[in-house]
Amino acid sequence: MDKYGGSNMDNLELQKLIKQISLQYFYKPFVGEARFNSRLRTTGGRYIPSTSVIEINPKYLTELGEQELIGIIKHELCHYHLHIKGKPYHHRSKEFRHLLKITGSPRFCKILPSEEQKRTIIYKCQKCGMEYNRKRNVNVQKYRCGKCKGKLKLVK
Repeated sequence: MDKYGGSNMDNLELQKLIKQISLQYFYKPFVGEARFNSRLRTTGGRYIPSTSVIEINPKYLTELGEQELIGIIKHELCHYHLHIKGKPYHHRSKEFRHLLKITGSPRFCKILPSEEQKRTIIYKCQKCGMEYNRKRNVNVQKYRCGKCKGKLKLVK
């Protein structure tokens, strides 16, 4: 169990943690707002430039723990500090990738264990037995096996 007791961290504690991480890794204060947003589904967090708000998905703290949360916070602070400096802060920018590297921040967050189970759809070729794991449905009337051109069947 992490030192925040799972999901017991509130927005004030999150704000305090983000300020601490900002000073520790970026040597600059975080003066924006931080909050949890449970409506975030496919991402660990986001930075909203128009309001200088960092929103964090609370499921990452409860399911993956404090270390993953800190990684997400560092990633969002990279966006924040570059934006404040007036530099390119988007994922593909050279400056953003460089700041990720020097602060030890992850480029992407892990998939939540609760989401991973939902995301995998398995198809199996009826001819050669090749299995395909997909995130989205495949039209089995239209698509065939890439190995032998056999018909696909939904397994799970």
